[in-house]
Amino acid sequence: MKQTRPKVAVIGGGTGIFSVLSGLKNQPVELSAIVSMADSGGSTGRLREEFGVLPPGDIRMALIALSEPRQTLAELFTYRFAGDSLNHSFGNLFLIALADIKGGFAQGVHEAARVLGAKGRVFPVTLDNVHLRARLENGQIIEGEANIDCPKHDGSLRIESIYYDQPCQVNPEATQALKEADFIIIGPGDLFSSIIPNLIVPGVKEALEASKAAKVYLCNLMTKFGETNGFRGENFVQELEKYLRPDIFDWIVFNNHRPDRLRVKKYEQERSEMVEYSIEALADRRAKILERDLLRSEGYVRHDFDKIAQVIMEIINDGQNGEKD
Repeated sequence: MKQTRPKVAVIGGGTGIFSVLSGLKNQPVELSAIVSMADSGGSTGRLREEFGVLPPGDIRMALIALSEPRQTLAELFTYRFAGDSLNHSFGNLFLIALADIKGGFAQGVHEAARVLGAKGRVFPVTLDNVHLRARLENGQIIEGEANIDCPKHDGSLRIESIYYDQPCQVNPEATQALKEADFIIIGPGDLFSSIIPNLIVPGVKEALEASKAAKVYLCNLMTKFGETNGFRGENFVQELEKYLRPDIFDWIVFNNHRPDRLRVKKYEQERSEMVEYSIEALADRRAKILERDLLRSEGYVRHDFDKIAQVIMEIINDGQNGEKD
């Protein structure tokens, strides 16, 4: 009898979810991506302002990650028009056009996945056109994901809470994917502008808590000025638990490899630093803590696609063998 492939749902946005999907797309799993709809920067932000459309940027990244890297259509999806008069990503324009043709954003995303031959499904976390807000520790309100991501305010101030500018509802397809999943992967990614924006959509927390899937958190490699200044690994976990519930994770994965000095020098200028962590600080959690080398061997300090896939498949194999406890 043919063995059923495990269903894996990945929650995130931006380059973080791109890394996980890129690593897993050729593994023996059924992939679903639940993607943040908070993006308001760059081409996506201008399209939102000009046309009042849902943000296509993070969806586009997820679709590219799931497609074949040498496929001409995938290359076209990454193409960006030059010049001040347009200066948009072709993929963003394509998604908006498909949404109009197919009668809705979700339908447009499904059609784009079919055209690209994506090795998985991609679901916007919400289909409501909402904008992100952050309340800082001094009471100041920051409007828009782009301004949270690239602070024009005093970025040393701690973010107290994240919320949307108006009520929204979860995309039912996203909650169905969580319900069906055997494993749910959260992260890596910008904590307050890519990860938590998914979790604060009404219905996502409830779906996560009700799901029997094993929950996995992949912690970031580096802190981000304006969001996670001075955060340790345990701070990332604690912040997520504020929006979900305490002790929700079955596995927590930290990177234990450090790059050479030259690779981190530019990040120091951006006031970012490698994430340190303490296993002892999480000793009261039931989660199994994994320490692995997840770092690219050269270039930017980012997750290696294959290393991410390896540790997730290790978790899946352990979970299927009943070893997570």
